[in-house]
Amino acid sequence: FRLFRWRSPQTRMQMYLETVLAREDSIKEVKLFGLEPLLLERYRNIFATLYGEDRRLTLRREGWGFVLGLLGTLAFYGAYAWVVVETITGTLTLGEMTMYLMVFKQGQAALSASLTSVSGMYEDNLYLSNLYEYLEQPVPAEQGSLTRGVTPGDGIRFEQVGFTYPGATSPALRNISLHLAPGQSLALVGANGSGKTTLIKLLTRLYEPSEGRILLDGSNLQEWDITTLHRRIGVIFQDFVRYQLKVGENLGAGDVEAFEDEARWQDAAERGLADDFIRSMPAGYHTQLGRWFQGGQELSGGQWQKIALSRAYMRESADILVLDEPTAAMDAAAEAAVYADFRQHRHDKMTILISHRFSTVRAADQILVIDDGEVIERGDHASLMAQDGHYARLFRLQAAGYR
Repeated sequence: FRLFRWRSPQTRMQMYLETVLAREDSIKEVKLFGLEPLLLERYRNIFATLYGEDRRLTLRREGWGFVLGLLGTLAFYGAYAWVVVETITGTLTLGEMTMYLMVFKQGQAALSASLTSVSGMYEDNLYLSNLYEYLEQPVPAEQGSLTRGVTPGDGIRFEQVGFTYPGATSPALRNISLHLAPGQSLALVGANGSGKTTLIKLLTRLYEPSEGRILLDGSNLQEWDITTLHRRIGVIFQDFVRYQLKVGENLGAGDVEAFEDEARWQDAAERGLADDFIRSMPAGYHTQLGRWFQGGQELSGGQWQKIALSRAYMRESADILVLDEPTAAMDAAAEAAVYADFRQHRHDKMTILISHRFSTVRAADQILVIDDGEVIERGDHASLMAQDGHYARLFRLQAAGYR
């Protein structure tokens, strides 16, 4: 058991190397950078280490088992010899000898089985201690039952919100305050790691604020029924999931109630600009995606992003739309079409956009510039350019590349 715990990191590394060497999403770099010899050598070294430990453990265990088994066998045959001698000398009758021999044989089997069971139970309990340790971790109960806010139509409010990730020493967000009303759009601008995606995770209740509070329609976000809240949110993260499922199921994952609704698949795909290439695939919306299963089709990065965007559009009832770098892998024409559709359908929705492309950010009603977890500038494009601050500098820096 101690050996198992000690070498768990090595076992995980071995599994990871197997994945890197076999998965299609990593094999390109492995081949181009010539990593095969390096990774294979590391894999062999780990395998040799684990094999050597297993061999030593097996030899030690089987060695002790052989010694103890030999002692037990000698004791058993010693008892047999005693019974035979006593019978020859007339101390025991033939019936008693037969009884003793059967008792000794059954007793040996019972003792061996008991020792094996006790040993197995002890080892199992050691592994169970790991399970109990995991199960004893505190899991916050889902609270809240609201399905309607006290001030319908008030939108989203962050009031002095701060958040620190578990185990971290410094906060990821500090003193975040904002108000987003229905029909308005909000763009978040900042460097990588500034806290933009963390803010979205708080809004979707993947985490709870360490400080302050978040309100939706006038009611604390923690008081909302979690299912109702999630139904109101359509989201595409920059690290979206590429489900190894059929095309339609990839879309249906955005709304489990319409998971197999083909009409909804097509509507969402048309909005997400995925319908054209989906129809050109061998089985259309029933084409298997990914290489994990036989006959699966792999998509380009831009096509996968269109699938993810279409998945977000599956939630027709969602009035909060969150787009985290939704067009990073798309071509310019597709990006322009996405944002044209976005502007057309945002009238009664609250939209939050995270992007490094100022050509799309500038169209937002509000722009928040976040740096090191704090809002350092806010306003619309014109007012931020007039301030000639951080936003204006980044905008001019990016615009210079198009001149």
